[in-house]
Amino acid sequence: MKHVILSITFSFLLTLPALSQWQPQPVTTDASFRAVSVASPDIAWIGGTKGTFVRTVDGGKTWQTGTVPDAQTCDFRDVQAIDAQTAYLMSAGPAEQGQARIYKTTDAGQHWTLLYQTQQKGVFFDGIDFWDEQHGIVFSDPIDGKWVMLTTDDGGKTWQPVSLASLPLMETNEAAFAASGTSLVVQGKRNVWIASGGGTFGRVFRSTDRGRTWTVSNTPLPAGEATGLFGMRFFTNKIGVVVGGNYKKEQLPGANAAITRDGGQTWQLLTPTDPPGLKEAVALLPGDRLLTVGPSGTSLSADQGQTWQRLDTDGFHSVACAKGTCYAVGAKGKVAVQRFK
Repeated sequence: MKHVILSITFSFLLTLPALSQWQPQPVTTDASFRAVSVASPDIAWIGGTKGTFVRTVDGGKTWQTGTVPDAQTCDFRDVQAIDAQTAYLMSAGPAEQGQARIYKTTDAGQHWTLLYQTQQKGVFFDGIDFWDEQHGIVFSDPIDGKWVMLTTDDGGKTWQPVSLASLPLMETNEAAFAASGTSLVVQGKRNVWIASGGGTFGRVFRSTDRGRTWTVSNTPLPAGEATGLFGMRFFTNKIGVVVGGNYKKEQLPGANAAITRDGGQTWQLLTPTDPPGLKEAVALLPGDRLLTVGPSGTSLSADQGQTWQRLDTDGFHSVACAKGTCYAVGAKGKVAVQRFK
């Protein structure tokens, strides 16, 4: 039996390339990062505290660091990279304190336009995403039991509220975690999903018409005061993965990942990751491998989450990948790159 177990383990390891540590990048800022988006393997945009943004267009060989004018109090918890010149930044925080803002640049961060701002009490933006250059969506924690949600059809010039009648009623204390810029994700031309926590179960909200109508499903992952779903990716219109945990108990072992194969209608538990604990973002690598990051470290799976291999124990908040080139970000200016074959 021992020989069989060793053989299985060895076979599994052969399915993965030789692993190496994340490669730290010389980004000159102490801003903390929870948002990263890639337009290609070479082009990545990062959003952070103190109104900070960071950009590379050569795969991390050089980095541009800047601050959005008059936004030094903003915490950019989500970013959308369109191309080397164009990106959106979303500021999380209380709207009544001037924190709920959306910016756009079309000249590589030389100038930024304030596209949207609200001071409506209770608004706290959690995520933004775009299907294409013109069509996007942003959402906030709920007010009176419903998400606050806006869509744009003109590249962010104007934003229209989604009808409250089309939104499912939220559970008591249910909200989203603006932890990695991936509690809201889009796919294809019209699909969008939102991951929640704080209630009884981690739940996923789904729309197939760019946010006009919504359904909601429970996942098998727990939720609570500091617990729920933190990050999500959909790789097709059917297959998606959510990850989460408890941000007050970051190392707590237990269920922290689930998969759907029917577009988010039903979810099945995956094996807990290694390292265990809170996971805040997940990405897809070539060969249908999964990569997930969190405060306790990075985990890699070659079999869609049935087994996991520990990559390292370096903590990150978010990750984004394109064709095997991955960018991970974290606290105090932490940026790293890894290239998976």
